[in-house]
Amino acid sequence: ARGFSVPLQRPADCGADRYFDSSRLACAPCGVHQRQSAGGGSCVCEPGYRMVSSNGGFSVACEKCPENMSGVTQDGWNCITCPKGLTSKGNCKCSNNEILVERSIDGVLLNEALCIHCNGSEQSFSASDASGSRCVRCEKTFIQVSKSCDCNSPNILTGGLCFLAHEGLPPKGIATVRFAQLGITLTSAWFLKNLQSSAFACWLYSNLTACQALGNMCVMNMNSLSSSSTDACGLFQYIFVNTARVGIVHSIPYWRHNLPWLYYGDQPGLASQVLEKNHFPKTFTFKGTDKDVKLQFIAASFDAAGNFLKWQSLEGGVLQLCPDTQTKLNAAYAFGTTYQQSCKISVSKILLDFANPVFYDLFLEYNGGNGQQHLWAVPVLNLNLQYNEKFVNQGSNMNNWLLTRRFFLVDALSGKENDLGKSPRVIWIASKITISIRLVSHTQRGTIYPPLITVAYTDVLVQNPETQSVMVSFAVSYEMNQSEAQIQTDIALGVLGGLAVLWSLLKTAGWKRRTGSSIIDLQTVFKFLLFYAGDLANVFFIITVGTGIYWLVFFKAQQFVSVLLPLPSQEEDFVTYIACAFSLKALQFLHLLVSQLTIDIFFIDWERPKGKVLKAVEGEGFIKSTAAPVSIWRTYFIANEWNEIQTVRKINPLFQVLAVLFFLEVVGFSNLALMDASSSLTSSSESYVAPWSRILRFGVSAALWVAIAILQVIFFAVFYERFVEDKISQFIDLCCVSNISVFLLSHDCFGHYIHGRSVHGHADTNMEEMNMNLKREAENLCSQRGLLPNTDGQTFQIAISRKMRLQYDWIHETLTRKRGPARLLDSSANTFEQSTRAYNAMNKFLSSFIDHVHKEMDYIVKDKLLLERILGMEFMEPIEKSIFYNDEGHSFSDVLYYGNETTLLIFDILFFSVVDLASQSFVLAAILTYLQQEIFGFIRNTLGQKNLASKTLVDQRFLI
Repeated sequence: ARGFSVPLQRPADCGADRYFDSSRLACAPCGVHQRQSAGGGSCVCEPGYRMVSSNGGFSVACEKCPENMSGVTQDGWNCITCPKGLTSKGNCKCSNNEILVERSIDGVLLNEALCIHCNGSEQSFSASDASGSRCVRCEKTFIQVSKSCDCNSPNILTGGLCFLAHEGLPPKGIATVRFAQLGITLTSAWFLKNLQSSAFACWLYSNLTACQALGNMCVMNMNSLSSSSTDACGLFQYIFVNTARVGIVHSIPYWRHNLPWLYYGDQPGLASQVLEKNHFPKTFTFKGTDKDVKLQFIAASFDAAGNFLKWQSLEGGVLQLCPDTQTKLNAAYAFGTTYQQSCKISVSKILLDFANPVFYDLFLEYNGGNGQQHLWAVPVLNLNLQYNEKFVNQGSNMNNWLLTRRFFLVDALSGKENDLGKSPRVIWIASKITISIRLVSHTQRGTIYPPLITVAYTDVLVQNPETQSVMVSFAVSYEMNQSEAQIQTDIALGVLGGLAVLWSLLKTAGWKRRTGSSIIDLQTVFKFLLFYAGDLANVFFIITVGTGIYWLVFFKAQQFVSVLLPLPSQEEDFVTYIACAFSLKALQFLHLLVSQLTIDIFFIDWERPKGKVLKAVEGEGFIKSTAAPVSIWRTYFIANEWNEIQTVRKINPLFQVLAVLFFLEVVGFSNLALMDASSSLTSSSESYVAPWSRILRFGVSAALWVAIAILQVIFFAVFYERFVEDKISQFIDLCCVSNISVFLLSHDCFGHYIHGRSVHGHADTNMEEMNMNLKREAENLCSQRGLLPNTDGQTFQIAISRKMRLQYDWIHETLTRKRGPARLLDSSANTFEQSTRAYNAMNKFLSSFIDHVHKEMDYIVKDKLLLERILGMEFMEPIEKSIFYNDEGHSFSDVLYYGNETTLLIFDILFFSVVDLASQSFVLAAILTYLQQEIFGFIRNTLGQKNLASKTLVDQRFLI
């Protein structure tokens, strides 16, 4: 296949003897005695040759002029005699203040060109124009100074104007511009031509455009304000200081008659007075009939020469360099909507769109109350302020700021050297513009301080405009003094943190009581720190959730603007609190897992043998009568059921995650987290989308998590567990039907007991007898299930004596010996037989303990005091007798997921929030939250199953 490729050629590549053929997009040769035209798109005759015909391009015919008529007319078609010589292009030339005449009044070509002197006498005051083709009246300064069209010494000629040399003129200006970021100082052609003349004209004649032009050059020099410099700003300050007698404009002391208003004064601390002393005389409301959320910014625009262009509303993207839709551009001026826009823009586009700089004086328009519209001047903070000894326009200390008034977007003029017709060497670009709106503290009616526009410029060395680009941004931010909110947060953190210390100390004391130890050792300190980590995590969680919901409700629901959201930089403490809450809650969660995976548990089988069976004695050759074996399947069954309820929760975790994601992304609750005043759940794709607020994102998501979780808990507690399935209560019933009790110790001397002894005496029976037993129980034809006679209490919290614990450990030691040194193992029996003996011994001991057989290790049953229930600790120490506390609930679920739903839920919320704050994606947060739930659930099930097999002596192969 043949390629469709053509060589790239530009007009500049063609050279002097070729032209650019636009039809072929390539260079083509000119004819004989021809050269490239000024535009490069055709050929013209060489000097000394006239055109005979021309149809454009190379279709030009040239003819040499005769010796006595060697000049060529300006149009190139005729030869003519030139009395005063030729120019480099072969045309006739005349002296200064003369005009060239090639034709008579009726258009007849003269044989010899005429050079006519313009009459500069008092009657006419004429001089040749810039093209040298006609006489025009002299510039007025020439006439005023010299009464002629000449500006001879000692008069001063500068910028095309003539000035009388006398004392009191502004000093000679420095026509250099410094580009500090590049470290370049160059002589500006614009400044060289216009700086001195603008200063003189402004000083001597109070020329309005000259004064404006001088002010513009000061702005192009980054408002440098040095007492030792005579740059553009130095000349402006010279005139400003020495024209105090002419008065001020609109009673503003910094706005002098005939001069532009460039500065707010150079007194230290003045910026804070300008920005905070007065309030903007207009209030803003988000809702209601008086809704007013429009910021009506208007700018007076000037060109570089000082001419007023027009009053210009900022709507439509006047200050936004990044292209966008009209609707999105105008969203920048909706009060309460934080606006951010950034993009990369090519230098070539900047040079094309902003060939001539435009200067702006910004105002905020408002209704004065009598039908008259008024303007409030908007100060400018130029971050590139140069050559200033007293002010630094950086940081948050307003006392160090120097506020200005005028700014520009792009300056491609001051960076031109030598020739104003050429491309600039360096350009200034307003790469970052931020309009800051600050709310007055304790306002209830939407009162704001005067807005502030902050401008940061970037100086760009123009090398290859097509490939160079600049990152630019435009933002409108809203802020209020957050110090009071920070103080309240610190107070809440201090108070709740102190309470958390006390609560952790109580937990530690309760733990020490339950472990049967009174010595404060390193383990005690470590345990206290773990308790404190969990309680402090709850403190951080309460504070962050409260803060998030507070801003969500009060910002989104307010009618008259009284609060504004914290800026992203002000959210750092909030994000830190969330990170601390998550870290501490993760530590508590791991502590919870370890605690649940190391509990001691045993299933007490109350079943007794039914009769005797004949059994052959191996190796003896005879048969003897032995007790009938008790089935182990009931124990295996209970062990499997316990294994299944280890990770049962009060809510459905998958539904929780999906419901939260549904409300956030489908219903649209995520739109409430945008930094705008709208409380709508929907947004148009064509409208501007404000940036996210991290505080609102956390507030919305946390509120949904908590609300949906509460609804789930209510649903399961009120309906599902009552009418469908209650696995915890069913487990207790199953224990009773199976004639098996559960004895578990979560601490050394504290745990739980589930009394599962069958009221029918046995559970190894057929289906018919089982149904009969259940029927008798339903008809109250048998005793009650409780541990004590005539009671229903089956679950207890138990505090066992130290003697009881030592006996338990001694019996259980036979199980642990199989993992010890070989010399301690019983060589006469294998591991299985050891486990069997250990199981039977433990079962016999615990059942006899429950039956009060061991008087030296007896127990009493009593109710817990209300304060004991509240504090989660026991006041009475089980020294001689163990204590069984009546448990009206299911407190044994504390060693299961079910009894720790609050900890698990808070951990899920914080995990979801941390992922979301890091990724700004609710979907990713939901996926990762579900994955971590599954991973930790798997770990809890797997390791819990191993612990169950180890502690209950149930073979793990039977746990499915």
